[in-house]
Amino acid sequence: MIDRLVKMGALDVAKVVHGRQGWRLITCMWLHAGVVHLLINMLCLLVVGIRLEQEFGFVRIGLVYLISGFGGSLMSALFIQSSSVSVGASGALFGLIGSMLSELITNWSLYANKVAALLTLLLVILSNLALGLLPRVDNFAHIGGLVSGFLLGFVVFVRPHLDWLTQQQRSGGGGQGQQQAPPPVAAARKRKHRTYQYVLWLAAAALLVAGLTAATVLLFRGYDANQHCPWCHYLSCVPTRRWRCDGSPTTCTATTQENNTLSVVCEGGSNRTYVVAAASQDRIKDLCNQLCT
Repeated sequence: MIDRLVKMGALDVAKVVHGRQGWRLITCMWLHAGVVHLLINMLCLLVVGIRLEQEFGFVRIGLVYLISGFGGSLMSALFIQSSSVSVGASGALFGLIGSMLSELITNWSLYANKVAALLTLLLVILSNLALGLLPRVDNFAHIGGLVSGFLLGFVVFVRPHLDWLTQQQRSGGGGQGQQQAPPPVAAARKRKHRTYQYVLWLAAAALLVAGLTAATVLLFRGYDANQHCPWCHYLSCVPTRRWRCDGSPTTCTATTQENNTLSVVCEGGSNRTYVVAAASQDRIKDLCNQLCT
């Protein structure tokens, strides 16, 4: 299955760096490791994407989706320097969630339940990042997509300030057939956007362009981020007695007993007895993988 995914465009760092196949940074987000993987991502896309598309349109949402997916692929490639491959749209989905957070911040005055919305988003982000600490989950793609989407949200999701919207509604006049009397003193014209929105826009745009450019250059130069951050691999997987983060199963002990039974005991203490006749080494290895990973 891995060979098939690689042929279809999965993210293989060796092929990207040494084979100059940079297109894999984009194509990998359209591939999935199975039907369940695809359904989970598409369900998340429906939950997150519909609300954003209704407010901002498919063009801006598509832009955030693609750039966030690219940013997630870059971070994944910089940290996962191994023979494993990466597929999935999780980085792009995390980008949409990150853009929701920055949209809330930059359009703070437009929301009624600000604190509740902020806490809900933070809870969703932290819980999903925590799931990324499990093995065989590319949490670096999640983090890269989240950061890219968070910065991009300040750029493409800026909306007029509440005071400006209120002034525009008042200046629109009353009902049909009625003419409002001119105010005795001309009201000061409100600015469409606040100063902090412009500052966030400029800072986010600069950081996004600089970050993506630097990451792309470093990747094609063969840069291994783990050499400069030896503890960063814990952001994607935390080893326990139940699993290892290199993808290999924990060791187990298999003992053949009477009546064609095989007792398998994992390194972590889990054990089970199987009924097998003359189990081969490959069969024992499969049973060990099923029980201990």
